[in-house]
Amino acid sequence: MKYTTLGRTGIDVSRIALGTMTFGQQNTEADAHRQLDMAVAAGVNFIDTAEMYPFPSTPETWGASERFIGTWMKARGNRDKVVIASKITGPADRFAHVRDGALKLNAHHIAQAVEASLRRLGTDVIDLYQLHWPERPTNFFGQLGYSHVEEDASTPIGETLEALAEQVAAGNIRAVGLSNESPWGMMTFMAQAEAHGLPRVASIQNPYSLLNRTFEIGAAEVAIREDCGLLAYSPLGFGALSGKYLDGPPPAGSRGALFPDFKRNFTDRAVEATADYVALARRHGLDPAQMALAFVNTRRFLTSTIIGATTPEQLETDLASIDLELPGDAIDGIEAIHKRICNPAP
Repeated sequence: MKYTTLGRTGIDVSRIALGTMTFGQQNTEADAHRQLDMAVAAGVNFIDTAEMYPFPSTPETWGASERFIGTWMKARGNRDKVVIASKITGPADRFAHVRDGALKLNAHHIAQAVEASLRRLGTDVIDLYQLHWPERPTNFFGQLGYSHVEEDASTPIGETLEALAEQVAAGNIRAVGLSNESPWGMMTFMAQAEAHGLPRVASIQNPYSLLNRTFEIGAAEVAIREDCGLLAYSPLGFGALSGKYLDGPPPAGSRGALFPDFKRNFTDRAVEATADYVALARRHGLDPAQMALAFVNTRRFLTSTIIGATTPEQLETDLASIDLELPGDAIDGIEAIHKRICNPAP
């Protein structure tokens, strides 16, 4: 395994992180414990979760991911060996069941969310606490176009940072991070922190894959210059880049079969690009999923690639990507496809 320092925190995290949004939906508690054991055995020390996971969540399932991680850490006695990242849910009607819809990013709601996450995780501290998405109206989750709202009721960024500072001071969290955030948001959080002596953002968790390299437009420069590295989620484009959806209907039990409404990675252009990337991998004798992950793993602006799996076999394949060094002509081929079909799944 390879390791990277999380922002300017001094916390070393594995270049591959285990994402857990399937825990409690597609993976049972026993499945989750097995995945966690496999990841740690491969050198992974970074585990990412969120209060609203699994995703999609229901009133009955939300919080299960954190609970499963908590029971695993208690059973293994290894809390000091892993870095735990979690997130507070942003405002959204579809998640009104989370904390009874109390989804503002202010002091009251942040304190409530942190306390509940600590309880589910069975720990005294969360190493990295992230804002799952902005409270203000802006572009995220693949939304195209931008419509500016002059006045809204969102919690000011400075107030959110002050609330997070309170949690740091109380010893409940060690570092703070963003997710699904824009370059403007990244820089505004940085400026507010510097101006007022508040916690500095250590990372940003945004989508990044061969099908969606929009992070390179603006945010990558911020990540490098400001030591706010990317935690890349959906690096396989909802599993599309494994190639498993190219031949016939989605495999039974796959996320594509279970959640057909999530179409971003399955438009005509995205499918065309996926077919080209899979063919490129096979020409070079590479596993398509490993090629896609290896590309992400080597980006200069990256802190960690968040992998997710529903089977041990998938997880084993994904973990092995850390040792794959792509040949130059494979990288050239990737760039040629990207130039021809640029960001088909933003």
